[in-house]
Formats: sequence, C-alpha cells, structure tokens
Amino acid sequence: MKFIVSSSYLLKQLQVLGGIINSNNTLPILDNFLFDLDGKNLTVSASDLETTISSKLEVESSEKGSVCIPARLLLDTLKTFPEQPLTFTVEDNNTVEISSNHGKYALAYADGEEFPTAVELKDPSATTIQGDILATAISKTIFASGNDDLRPVMSGVFFQFSTEDLTFVATDAHKLVKYSRADVSASQVAEFIMPKKPLNLLKSILAGSEEDVAIEYNESNAKFSFDSTEMVCRLIDGKYPNYEAVIPKENPNKLTIDRTQFLNSVRRVSIFSNKTTHQIRLKIAGAELNISAEDIDYSNKAEERLTCDYQGDDMQIGFNSRFLTEMLNNLDCDDVSLEMSLPNRAGILTPVDGLDEGEQVTMLVMPVMLNN
Repeated sequence: MKFIVSSSYLLKQLQVLGGIINSNNTLPILDNFLFDLDGKNLTVSASDLETTISSKLEVESSEKGSVCIPARLLLDTLKTFPEQPLTFTVEDNNTVEISSNHGKYALAYADGEEFPTAVELKDPSATTIQGDILATAISKTIFASGNDDLRPVMSGVFFQFSTEDLTFVATDAHKLVKYSRADVSASQVAEFIMPKKPLNLLKSILAGSEEDVAIEYNESNAKFSFDSTEMVCRLIDGKYPNYEAVIPKENPNKLTIDRTQFLNSVRRVSIFSNKTTHQIRLKIAGAELNISAEDIDYSNKAEERLTCDYQGDDMQIGFNSRFLTEMLNNLDCDDVSLEMSLPNRAGILTPVDGLDEGEQVTMLVMPVMLNN
C-alpha cells in the first residue's frame, strides 16, 4: 500500500486527532493512528476506547489497505518538516517508509485489524448546531463541571434538547452554570451527559467555525460530524441532578456592577484570604459594595470599596473567591448583576449585556458561612 500526501495538511489533521490519545494506554494499540486507505480517500482514526475520532483526507493513491502507525513518533517527525509531499509506502519487512525531499524514515507498524472499531449508533435522534455556538456553549459551562469520581454524572456537561431551545448545564455542587440558546432547537426532546475530554477537544476544534455540526445520539453514545471529521463518544451513564430545584426563584436583592472592576477587586482581595477556604466577604449597603478578606493565622487582611447599583436590603454574604473569579472570568460582558435572597442561599450571577440574540447565561454560586 502506498500514498502521497502533503506534510502540513497531514500534520494539521493528526494534531486534532492526537488530542484524544492518552499518555499511558492500557492497550498498546491505542498509541497508534489507524490509517485506512481506499483509493484517493484516507481515513485516519485515533481512540481511547471511550471516544473515537476520525478524519477523511484526500491523498494521491489507487490502492487499499489499513495499518496502525505510532502516533507520537509520527507527530514528532511531521512537526519538523517544511511543507512538501511525503510518500508513505508499506514495506514487506513490517515497516512503513516515509520518503521526503531529503530522506527516508522507517517506522514499525501494527496490523490495522487490531484497532478497535468505532461504535455504530442504532436508531439515533439528531439535531444540527453551528460549530461556533456549540464551542461557546461548551466553554461557558465546562469549567463548572466537577472532578469527583464518586459522582460521575457531575463530571460532565448535561445537554438538554427541546423543540424550543437547547440548554447546557454543568455543576460541581458549589457552582452551577446554565447556558441556553433559544435560536437553536432540536426535533425532539432529549437529554444526555457528555464527558469532559471529548468536549474539550470539540471546543478547540470548533472555536470560530461557521460549519454546521450534526449531532446524533442514543441512550449510550453521541456522534458529532462536521467538515470531514467524525467523533463518537460514550456518554456518562446516570441521571443528572434536578438543577432547576437549586436555582432560587425569589431574589429581591440585586447588585449591578462593572464586571472588570469587580473581578480585579475580588482577585486582589482574595490574595489576603485564608488559603484553605478562599473566603471573601461582600458587604452591601446603599450604593457601596465593600469586599474584604482576612487570614487570621497570618494577620493578613484586605478591604476594598466599590460603587455599585444596588436595590435591596443591606446584607453581608461570603463566597469562595476562586469560584467567583472563575465565573466572572468566563463572562464577556461589561456589567454583571448578582441577585441574592439570603446570606445562606445561592447568589445568581448573570451578564447585563454582551449576549447574542436568544442567548442566556445563568451562573449560580453557593455562599460560604461567614465567621464573625
């Protein structure tokens, strides 16, 4: 089997696929890319058993065959080449020979039959969404998902599709983000939990893309198809917690403030907070917000005063500064609003401006007990 392909074109595709390969695989075959050649069409795949991603490339060839080539070795070699045609030839002595303008390189290969095959989805439901919208939905939510192995359902992002809108939710029990789009909808109601690793990969591939992504899904797997790439991944099994129940509906106290100013202030003050609790205190009275933190063990403390727009009763509430910083960082607006009911109920952070038509973001942050 033999084919000719452009070095930079091949590298670009392989770098996308390489993101799925684990550094320490239980099955040695997973350290390889599967090259499946059928005439001018070359399909390259990578897998970690949970997720399989494959891309179709156009090459010069009239042959058929499939081989597994070591991923790390191939990527490291391709990165060093300037743009040029490369000829891949599968030799009889169990090696693949790559010929460039200046030299020849031989890599041992494994049989293509050994590579695990991607799951075929039976009776899937389907919807289509623009690549950039999906990438935004992922990046707006994924940071809030948990890392707790004991609660796997919280370690992913919850996709909730309906005929009116699409909603994406992530939570780790301390913070929660709900992102919805009313300008995109699905043909039928469906919900599933996507694991983090394939989502991070989709996020980096699709950022800024105007291509449509076809999403097919059933009980156990989801498949994303766009451009010449397909990704099939296993979904997280389990029932997602009822997140609507934890979002407080009545929040009479509403604070509106410049996001960047608030973020910088929280960042500065939190340097002086306790290193285990990261606790900061917000004290709001009239049009003044007082942000303070104290680390009693080291006699460190800080306090800042900001002007804000506030409607409601005077109140004091404590938050973990890391969660607050993460959330404020993840918004793209100029002003944010923080709605609260009581010092022991969750605060709701929403952008005041900067949203597209039909786009809605609700962030919820749990308070921490203040020690007076």
